[in-house]
Amino acid sequence: MRFLLRITFWLGLVLVLLPRDKTSESDKLPQIGAADAVQAATAAVSDVTQFCKRQPAACEVGGQAATIIGQRAQDGAKKLYQIINDKKEQLEKSDKTDKKAPDHTGSIALAGEGDAVASEAPRDTLSQDDLALEWRGPTASN
Repeated sequence: MRFLLRITFWLGLVLVLLPRDKTSESDKLPQIGAADAVQAATAAVSDVTQFCKRQPAACEVGGQAATIIGQRAQDGAKKLYQIINDKKEQLEKSDKTDKKAPDHTGSIALAGEGDAVASEAPRDTLSQDDLALEWRGPTASN
């Protein structure tokens, strides 16, 4: 929980201290010096560290929630790692089989194979119901 608060604080501080373009709207904003910003940030951090002393029940629930969220993030990372490894193994297997596979896919018969394939193919596979239907070609659209 404290880690998240620290990250949020430092990220916010970095975003605040980034230089920005001068616009007419930025001149209307109140001007705060760097020393004032550091003093306010220090006070905010001090207040946050005292939160658990003031509200121990809320701090305990927050710690439990952080533990649950951390566990779920860890489980999700494991699952993602497993998915990536499975995909990697599949790619490696397909690369190995691609290297060993012949160029012939079987969709076109090689010389001398055509007769054997044609003789093995079943003929007249349409039923009488299929033959009874009238064929309708594509309609012309305007």
